[in-house]
Amino acid sequence: MKARSHYDTALAAEYALGTLRGPARRQFERRLERESALGQEVNRWQTVLGHLDNSIQPVAPPDRVWQKITQSLPAEKREQKTFRWHYLGWAMAASFAGALLFQISQQPPELQAIAVLNSSNVQQGSWVVALNRSKSELTIQSLNAGSLPADHSFELWLIPPGQKPQSLGLIQASGKTRIALAAERLTAEPTLAISLEPKGGSPTGQPTGPVMYSGQVSAG
Repeated sequence: MKARSHYDTALAAEYALGTLRGPARRQFERRLERESALGQEVNRWQTVLGHLDNSIQPVAPPDRVWQKITQSLPAEKREQKTFRWHYLGWAMAASFAGALLFQISQQPPELQAIAVLNSSNVQQGSWVVALNRSKSELTIQSLNAGSLPADHSFELWLIPPGQKPQSLGLIQASGKTRIALAAERLTAEPTLAISLEPKGGSPTGQPTGPVMYSGQVSAG
């Protein structure tokens, strides 16, 4: 049986990623108000996952974006000639917002975190799974995951509700692995699992070794 701390770790990871939604998220936030240790766990995950932001590259907005922002101001603001230091904070925020909106409208969707795969042993780390809808591609990356035994491979499985596991291929023990997968296959919010298999993968088409990590997809 999994310890309570394991479930709290998984919930904190999903909360930090934004995949914890609905009543479960509201209940978790109520616990955050009274459980300082849970808040510390969320902070730890936010720090660990912070490097995912590196996938977002800043894009300088064209002049027309700034012009639209300026035109949206009240007339007295547009006509104001004298610089005000208190205006600097608003201008920086508006500029950033304009750049971000332009980036979103012009660039393919960024990676969306859809699952955290945890081990029954908290000390063995986790995996973060992200979806790039425009490329129909999953990216899976280990976070302090356990080492891979010699002559074995990690294999990723998609398990739709009520169906048998479907192999998505082998994954690297460290770094990132990209796997082609249509987003439509995730609409039923299946489970993703990683099993330990003989070198080269399962010889039967179904998991033959122990399930090392698992987690449910939240691809809303």
